[in-house]
Amino acid sequence: MPPFVRHLLALVAGLMAGSAVNMSLILLGGQLIAPPPGTQTQTMEGLAAALPLFGPQHFVFPFLAHALGTLVGAGVAAWVAAGKAWPAWGVGGFFLAGGLANVWMLGGPWWFTVLDLGLAYLPMAWCGQAGVARLRNKAPA
Repeated sequence: MPPFVRHLLALVAGLMAGSAVNMSLILLGGQLIAPPPGTQTQTMEGLAAALPLFGPQHFVFPFLAHALGTLVGAGVAAWVAAGKAWPAWGVGGFFLAGGLANVWMLGGPWWFTVLDLGLAYLPMAWCGQAGVARLRNKAPA
C-alpha cells in the first residue's frame, strides 16, 4: 500500500476512534453529572441557553472528552501510520477546529475556553504521537 494511502487511512481511523471516545465520555458525563434543573440540553440552542447556569463540575466531562478523544485518536493515527507524525497532528488539528467551532456556536466561560483550546487538542495530539513513537522504539524488531 502506498504510504500516502496508509497515512490517510490512519487519519480516518484516528478520527473515528477519537470521535467514539469523545462521544462516549460526553454521554457518560451527562449521566453522572445532571444539568441544572429546568435546562434543555438536547439542542444547540438549549445548550447555549443553559451554559450560563453550568458550574465547573459540568465542564469536567467535556474537557475529558476533548482531551482523551484527541489523545486516543492521535495515538491510533500514529500507530496505523507506522509512527509518522502528520496523521496524529491532523487528528489534533481537526478536533481543534471542532473545538473552535463549538466555542463560536455555543460560547462558554472564558476559563473553560482557554483550558479546552489550550490543553485538550494539540498538546494531546503530541502526547498521543509521542507515546506511540516511544512504544514503537521499545518494541522488539
